[in-house]
Amino acid sequence: MQASSGLSASPLARFLGALRVEGHAGDTALQDWVALLKPRVISLVVFTGLAGMAVAPKWPSVPVGLVIIACICVGAGAAGAINMWYDRDIDAIMKRTRVRPVPGGRVEPTSALVYAVVLSVASVVLLWLATNLLAAGILAFSIFFYGVIYTMWLKRSTPQNIVIGGAAGAFPPMIGWAATMGSLDVLPVVMFAIVFLWTPPHFWSLSLYACKDYESAGIPMLPVVKGARHTRWQIVIYTFILGAVSLVPSVVGQCGWFYTVCASLLDLGFIYYGLRVLFDRQDEKGNSLTKDKPARHAFRYSLAYLFFLFCGLLIDRVLLA
Repeated sequence: MQASSGLSASPLARFLGALRVEGHAGDTALQDWVALLKPRVISLVVFTGLAGMAVAPKWPSVPVGLVIIACICVGAGAAGAINMWYDRDIDAIMKRTRVRPVPGGRVEPTSALVYAVVLSVASVVLLWLATNLLAAGILAFSIFFYGVIYTMWLKRSTPQNIVIGGAAGAFPPMIGWAATMGSLDVLPVVMFAIVFLWTPPHFWSLSLYACKDYESAGIPMLPVVKGARHTRWQIVIYTFILGAVSLVPSVVGQCGWFYTVCASLLDLGFIYYGLRVLFDRQDEKGNSLTKDKPARHAFRYSLAYLFFLFCGLLIDRVLLA
C-alpha cells in the first residue's frame, strides 16, 4: 500500500494519469490517443507516401526515409484528430462513430484539438528540417485541406464533399517524391490523380450501406441528396475514369509491361464490382434489396485495388527497372 501511494505521487504516475481520461465508457488509456489519429486510415496514407518516395529516381538515406514516413504518418494522424475534434457532434449520432474517443467522453475536446495542432506543427517542421520546404509545404497544405476545408466546410455543405475533399488523401505520393527529389514530376502528379479519382467510388460504396447513418447526422452524402440510383451510376463512371488515368504512367513511358498488366487487371476488377453495384437488385428508388452486398464487396475491393496497384508500380519501377 505504501509503495502504491509513493507511485501515485511520482512524476511518472502524474504523466500516466494525464494519458487516462475518465468517461462514461470507462477508464481508458493510450489507445484513445492513438485512435484519434485514425490508424487504419493512416496505414494506407503511409503506404502511398512510401510508394511516392520509393519510385523516385533517387532514394534518401535510411534515417531520412524513416523521418519522411514518420512525418507523413503523424501529419495524416493530426488531420484525423482535427476531424474527430470538429465532428464530435455528428460522430455521437452515427452508430459507426459514436464510440470514438471524443464523443465517447474519454478524451476532452480541447485536449484533442491541442494534441492535433501540436502534432501538425511538429510533423511539418520536422519534415522541413529533414528534407525541404516543398515537401513540408505540401504536407502542411494537406493537413489544412483535410482538417479545415474538408472537415469544417465541404463535408457538411455539399454532396461533392468526397470528390473535392479526396485531394487531401491524395497528397502523400507527392510528399514522398518531393521529400526525396526536392521537386515534382509527371509520375507523382499521376499518382495524386489516381488516389483522387479512387476516393469517390471507394467512399460512395461505403455511403450506400451507411446511408441512414449519414442521413441521421445531416451529412449530405451523395446517396442522401441524390439517391442511391444516382450514386450507383457515379461509382461506375468514376471506375472507368480511374481506369483510364491509371494507365497514364504506361502511356507516358514512366512504367513498363508489369505495371500495365497489373493496372489493366485491377481496373477490370474495379469496373466489374462497380457494375455489380449498379445492377444490384433494387426497389423503385434504387435502394438495395440485398442489404447492399455488392456495395460492401466494392468497398473492400477498392482497398485491395489501391494497394496492389501501387505494389505493381513499385515492382515495375524498383525491381524490374
